[in-house]
Amino acid sequence: MSFYGEHVLPRLINVLLGTRDTHDLRSQVASGLTGDVLEIGFGSGLNVPFYPAGLTRVYALDPAEVGRKLAAKRVAASPVPVEYIGLDAQRIPLADGSIDSVLTTWTLCTIPDPAQALAEVRRVLRPGGTLHFAEHGRSPDPAVARRQDRQEPFQRRVFGGCHLTRPIDQIIRASGLELTDLKTYYRPGPPATRYTYEGQAAKPA
Repeated sequence: MSFYGEHVLPRLINVLLGTRDTHDLRSQVASGLTGDVLEIGFGSGLNVPFYPAGLTRVYALDPAEVGRKLAAKRVAASPVPVEYIGLDAQRIPLADGSIDSVLTTWTLCTIPDPAQALAEVRRVLRPGGTLHFAEHGRSPDPAVARRQDRQEPFQRRVFGGCHLTRPIDQIIRASGLELTDLKTYYRPGPPATRYTYEGQAAKPA
């Protein structure tokens, strides 16, 4: 990973995605987590203050190790134990059926092979376990989608491989997880980067 990707980008994301307008969404997406949780794209721990009470443990996975430094105060203040387990969501070092819930926020856009990552999510979830997500992705509006197509090369260079054009719902369904709740909408801001997929998916029992 480059110096920019390892040291600058995590700090930039900590600022851009740590604003107040993300708090309600983070709280809502995290509210249904239970038991042993895997958070993919843990980053600087921006979701930590919104973990619900009663979680057993959170396993944190993120490709940028500097995020641990940025997350240190949030992790120290959390009543939920956080254990760092690795860097690559495409190879999750957890046993089959060992996780109750998986959390991702603004993460599936940057994983090189999201299908492989979701196959791993399905593997580590227990039957009936749930994926909780808030992601940005492809808009159904043709005019916005065209802007996303034009902007995506720049977005990928500046934001660590972030894609604007991934149809998050289709990728989740293709993994074999069952979408049980899905809301799609534009968050305030430029439509090309703010079309949001929020919801839950379950591993069939």
